[in-house]
Amino acid sequence: MRETPAYDPARRDRAERLIDAPPEACFNAWTEAETLARWLPPQGAVGEIEALDPVPGGALRMVLHFTDGAKGKAGAHHDVVRARFVSLEAPHRLVLDVDFPSLDPAMAGTMRMDWRFTPEGAGTRVLVEATRVPPGIDPDQHAKGLASSLDNLARVVAP
Repeated sequence: MRETPAYDPARRDRAERLIDAPPEACFNAWTEAETLARWLPPQGAVGEIEALDPVPGGALRMVLHFTDGAKGKAGAHHDVVRARFVSLEAPHRLVLDVDFPSLDPAMAGTMRMDWRFTPEGAGTRVLVEATRVPPGIDPDQHAKGLASSLDNLARVVAP
């Protein structure tokens, strides 16, 4: 008997933004821990990068500390993000599998995040799409968080 996935296979959480920087700058923002910690955490969170190995099969481990009082998945006010880089096609695409360790079964599972960096005019159209999203992640909050990260990326890489 086949198990039903804990996620909605049709769900796709997306955000996109035109950023005034070349694809190389947007892609490279994933390759340095200090830079990544400055832009990936959404508004209301501070990121602490514990591991970053941006190669296929390499790890990303980040702790998000919520400064706005938000409840975390891993503790009272924090999340732990454990990810594995599935593929990197510099400077146009990056795919990760992401887990959020939690005792809540609604947060269980491995989310796939696909980041695309497409040249557009003098800038880059950055698109992030999440699939296999655990059902405990609220779609509206997730969309806001993704958009916030893209806003942060624009501030970090734009000239």
